[in-house]
Amino acid sequence: MAFNTRQVGRTNLKVTELGLGGATLGGNMEKVADDAGRRIVDTAYDAGIRYFDTAPYYGHGRSEHVMGDALRSRKDYVLSTKVGRLLKPVPDLSKMPDFGWQNPFPFEPVFDYSYDAIMRTYEDSLQRLGLAHIDILFIHDVDVYLADSGPAEFEKAVSGAYRALDELRRNGDVTAIGMGVNEAKPIADALPLGTWDVFLLAGRYTLLEQAPLQTLFPDLEKHGASIVIGGPFNSGVLAGRETWNYAKAPPDVMERVAGLKRVADAHKVPLAAAALQFVLAHPLICSVIPGPRSADEFKQILEWHGMSLPAALWNDLKSEGLVEADAPIPG
Repeated sequence: MAFNTRQVGRTNLKVTELGLGGATLGGNMEKVADDAGRRIVDTAYDAGIRYFDTAPYYGHGRSEHVMGDALRSRKDYVLSTKVGRLLKPVPDLSKMPDFGWQNPFPFEPVFDYSYDAIMRTYEDSLQRLGLAHIDILFIHDVDVYLADSGPAEFEKAVSGAYRALDELRRNGDVTAIGMGVNEAKPIADALPLGTWDVFLLAGRYTLLEQAPLQTLFPDLEKHGASIVIGGPFNSGVLAGRETWNYAKAPPDVMERVAGLKRVADAHKVPLAAAALQFVLAHPLICSVIPGPRSADEFKQILEWHGMSLPAALWNDLKSEGLVEADAPIPG
């Protein structure tokens, strides 16, 4: 299968519009055995996917390890990973805090956005992956770490990390740099602090919520950066589960999902297919990277991506106020 490719910012890098997110390889929702994780990556690559994303935090090194094993003999793919956490060995696993990962490697993640730590994290990732090159580096979860620290600490952290990433980009070690976060505001705050290529935004521009249309995307377009969308199903609530933001969805979210599903059902369209294709309609988005828990789940995602959906679906979603009136739609 051949997938459309899209340009990453103003770089010469192109990614397939459908990619693979690696959080599930680290066990973020449930345990995924290493061989099952490699099958997910193999299935994606064999289907024509050429963009893969991972991070040191995912399973405390497990996701990078599994993804590197699966990609090592492959060619012509784009790989992104993240910086901002160093992994420190934990000899006694009974003393390691619970970070929510199922069967993580015996390491504890420690936030550090300093120049030296970013360079160390980058080198550590190459070793965990067992690869000689990474295409895109994202500063990871700076929104989580600095949520209550104030603008000065945010700017200090981003500036230190940016200096390292910009040096790696200028040296040709990586092609594109950006941030990977769960909220739109940190991206907007970071735009004046550097020249960025691409940002990974998880769960905030979906069929369920489109606030970045007004709060972020216009400035991103002026900056010349692209967006990768993670979590297109909002942690599963748009794909038949009851999880939203990695926890049980509150009643107001479930009520909105029920409205979306009612319209989708009326058009005989799987809600997950509408969710996946909606995201890709925006021209700033270069790729969407769902995180399947198995090869079979990925095959289902492929079906959703390839479905032909009626134009009346999008018209009805907008007329009922379930999708922002100015949101780009497929077609």
